[in-house]
Amino acid sequence: MDTDRILELYDRWERRESVQPGFTRVEGPATVRMVDDSGGCGCLLWSDLDGRDADAAIAGELEFFAGRGQGFEWKTFSHDRPADLADRLGRAGFKPGELESVMALELAEAPDLPGTVPGIEIRRIVDPDGLGDLGVVDGAVWDEDGAAYAEQVARQMRACPGYMSVYVAYADGVPVSASRVILPKGSPFASLWGGSTLPAFRNRGIYTAMLAARIAEAAARGYAFITIDAGPMSRPVVGKRGFRLLAESRPFLSP
Repeated sequence: MDTDRILELYDRWERRESVQPGFTRVEGPATVRMVDDSGGCGCLLWSDLDGRDADAAIAGELEFFAGRGQGFEWKTFSHDRPADLADRLGRAGFKPGELESVMALELAEAPDLPGTVPGIEIRRIVDPDGLGDLGVVDGAVWDEDGAAYAEQVARQMRACPGYMSVYVAYADGVPVSASRVILPKGSPFASLWGGSTLPAFRNRGIYTAMLAARIAEAAARGYAFITIDAGPMSRPVVGKRGFRLLAESRPFLSP
């Protein structure tokens, strides 16, 4: 797999030219912003700066989002310029999030993965009104407002039918794991999100089965690649299944 070529495609389709339901894409002189239409937290997906203009650009982004009453996340990548962008963001008051590994699988080379687990039923949910169990799992695993999360996902599904599928795994009718796959129009990249499993049901093969289901859907819908922003726990798991590192990524939250 030619990771350099795929990274170039990723930067184009998933960053510079990304379109997301529920967000307005706004191009600055050297940045691409995603403004949350509901007034929530925005995102800066792409920048092309140098050592001379970076600080002024950072100040400009802070001013832009402050003028809309929104905070935002600046998503940095290991190959972004300038090399000290993270330090500059820190000096401007941004708070760093966890380091993630952007990994990709070329679907033509996808391995066969076990798609079933004894005693577990996996359902694909495409109805935005049927996401209650997604919220149940998310709230239990992350100790957050799962209903609010489920409604956020539902808004995106209503705004752009076919953009996302949600998968929920059940044990005796009880939701125990949930994950998503995003399938943007026009892009060669599908992407994996979520992957939350209740502690009592981990290490049983559910994650792999959910991975297999989402890979199969992306391949059936004609995508060339599937990506994941993998944390320390999921990176070795997907690495064993053919995913290769494209870049490291870290979000920085505006002050």
